[in-house]
Amino acid sequence: MTPVRRVLSLVLLGGVFVMEGFDINAMALAVPRLEGALGLAPASFGWVFSALLIGLGVGGALLAPLGDRFGRRPLIVLGCVAVSASTLATATASTTTEFLVWRLITGIALGACLPNVSALSAELAPEKLRATLMAVVSAGIPLGLAAAGLFAPQIVAGSGWEGLFIVPGIAAALLAFTLAFVLPGGAPKTEGKGTEPKGKLPQLALLQSPWLLPFAVFAAMLSLNAMNLYLLNSWLPTVLPQAGLSLDSAARVAGVVQLAGLAIGVIASLLIDRWRAGPTLIGMFALMALSFLAIGATAPDASRWTLLLMIGVGGASAGGMVLPALCAYLFPARLLSSAVGVGVLVARLGAIAGPPLGQVMLVNEVSPQFFLAAAAVPAVLCALVALAVPAALAVRKREEATPALA
Repeated sequence: MTPVRRVLSLVLLGGVFVMEGFDINAMALAVPRLEGALGLAPASFGWVFSALLIGLGVGGALLAPLGDRFGRRPLIVLGCVAVSASTLATATASTTTEFLVWRLITGIALGACLPNVSALSAELAPEKLRATLMAVVSAGIPLGLAAAGLFAPQIVAGSGWEGLFIVPGIAAALLAFTLAFVLPGGAPKTEGKGTEPKGKLPQLALLQSPWLLPFAVFAAMLSLNAMNLYLLNSWLPTVLPQAGLSLDSAARVAGVVQLAGLAIGVIASLLIDRWRAGPTLIGMFALMALSFLAIGATAPDASRWTLLLMIGVGGASAGGMVLPALCAYLFPARLLSSAVGVGVLVARLGAIAGPPLGQVMLVNEVSPQFFLAAAAVPAVLCALVALAVPAALAVRKREEATPALA
């Protein structure tokens, strides 16, 4: 593969994450506007948000691992095609049930596609910069989230709430067409001693020795962070107006904090590559927790809360970048798509709780301070799990240092 094609492939893979980030934020930004347009109350959308997560888990566990056997390109391209169709269909929905069905299908398509995007970016990256380049590629998620928030007022003004789904739907179609010609084909090359028996499902290997500890640490952090990420991204445009911001201002704040997440994610990934993963993750999650607790202890103030949310919500978005990148250090290439894919499934089991939890708090009319302070709990738990990262990293080193049996 030529250097130019390698770079172009990485850029386009980053574009898939941008599309995902925009698509995720589209629903959150549309919900406060649907009450006026369709008569649908925001508090009725908790399971609509969760439908995307359920689909991501199903697609990640059942479809994404096919990339380890048949190649990344088919899963990525076909996933983008399906995302395009289902996202454009979402723009035609008029009931919560219709929104739920289309978001579920979108999630399944993304679940099949995204773990293979992460795995292929790891395979295309130089080994010494693997985590950093994986994080830069997955930085498309906060970039897409930010773009949706910053441009939502103009999109809605020109095309109504439907435009929030039309834009990522068209982008997914264009990406599918381009990726089909640019991405390398073929199954991934194996490496290491290959301890899994031939024909054994790689997903099952993750739940057995020696990979159980690394997978448990990875999946636990991914799950807790995903719960925070989807709790906050789903309801922030609804909660901030309760603290006195306008709908457009709340959308812009939701965009700005994602740009902070982009910066945090790149810095954390560089520290993982050049320093140590455990202390980096502990520090990132601890700062998140402190920022949410500070919001809970202060009166609403647009400037102060925006700065604190840049650390808190930005840190959650950064976790979505950094943790898949950490996966490249925890597992060999032959297990990478499977680890990310099954990790997505386990993570979604935790993340699914995020939107309904927010819905319960909204129904019970908790204050914006309490709502945001609640996000400190998953962040603290992530910091505690991160204490086990050094032991998890040691497993792969030990396995690769052991000679293969003849």
